[in-house]
Amino acid sequence: QVQLVESGGGLVQPGGSLRLSCAASGRAFSGYALGWFRQTPGQEREFVAAISRSGGATYYADSVKGRFTISRDNAKNTVYLQMNSLKPEDTAVYYCAAAVNIIVVRTTPDYWGQGTQVTVSS
Repeated sequence: QVQLVESGGGLVQPGGSLRLSCAASGRAFSGYALGWFRQTPGQEREFVAAISRSGGATYYADSVKGRFTISRDNAKNTVYLQMNSLKPEDTAVYYCAAAVNIIVVRTTPDYWGQGTQVTVSS
């Protein structure tokens, strides 16, 4: 069992940056691949980024490639999402997720956080 708690969301102007954090507790953090998803009202939750257990492999949705960076600190049991060059269409609730490997975490994660709101607006 893994518990995930996101933080770092907020209001930012277009072109600005935010860093989301997701702190995990429970079973060994390094044993899980981690991911970020986002959801807007009336839409399905969509994949944003994922990172392997070691941090050696990452995947990104085409819509955020080159602007967002996922990273993890296994010593701090935390995964991050650095978001740069933010656009209004990045506005969403962002969720952290965990699964046994990077393939599963991109599609059907086993664990979810509660979400944090990101609003990009002038």
